[in-house]
Amino acid sequence: MKEFLLRLVSGVLFVTLMVSSAMNKFTFLALMFVFGFICLKEFNKLIEQKNSFSYFIFSLLFFVFSFLEMFIENSLGIHEASQILHVISIFVLLFLTRDLFSSKSLPKLLTNRYINTTFYISGGIIFIVLIPFSSGIYNQQIIIGMFVLIWINDTFAYLIGSNYGRQKLFESVSPKKTVEGFLGGVFFAAIGSYFIFLFTNDLQFSSWLIMSVIISVFGTIGDLIESKYKRQAEVKDSGKLMPGHGGLLDRLDSAIFIAPFIYLFLRLLNYVS
Repeated sequence: MKEFLLRLVSGVLFVTLMVSSAMNKFTFLALMFVFGFICLKEFNKLIEQKNSFSYFIFSLLFFVFSFLEMFIENSLGIHEASQILHVISIFVLLFLTRDLFSSKSLPKLLTNRYINTTFYISGGIIFIVLIPFSSGIYNQQIIIGMFVLIWINDTFAYLIGSNYGRQKLFESVSPKKTVEGFLGGVFFAAIGSYFIFLFTNDLQFSSWLIMSVIISVFGTIGDLIESKYKRQAEVKDSGKLMPGHGGLLDRLDSAIFIAPFIYLFLRLLNYVS
């Protein structure tokens, strides 16, 4: 009971911080920069990366692709460069997904470490920041809606999996995840997308519904990939920042993985409309 209350309080504080910061683009940018640094530190610990160069790369990319693209329109071809970052990030995530379903370890060699810290962690944080700007102006409803769908999926996947789960989803990586929990998360996220549609005025219900499926499927993959890294590092959590939840990366692993895919979907949506 004590652990549950600790987890609940920690989770509520995290949700409150995320939602309140997202109401203003400057506070959201600042918070995600700090969160990005913490997640990168936790990930570097998992892959035994002690070199600080990855932090410099993250800071540079964050400034170039987040700050400049937000506030300086058509600055030095930044928009075109962000498209290159987007394509590479998605390919790196697809290769990580491929390696998840193989028996070999996830990449930990020096070159692959920098590829993953740059296009997996740093890229994911950057596209979380760019998602509310996908239509050209800051829209907090988009990013808050995305996180609400993540939280709904995670919550109901946990509740249904804990109470009714029988068939293991990926036992070799995450023994507690079940097929029933995964399907429950997808189902309730889909229901949640309808209520998000009712309280927002920017996207159609069909768009929120598609986003809920993307979030449930790719969010689960992202969580499994981080779980495999933790299993390789022989640790339970990525850190101890959030009591009852582990590290910050444990809370943001789904968002980091899905962000490039959600950003792609929103850009395509803007293009066809």
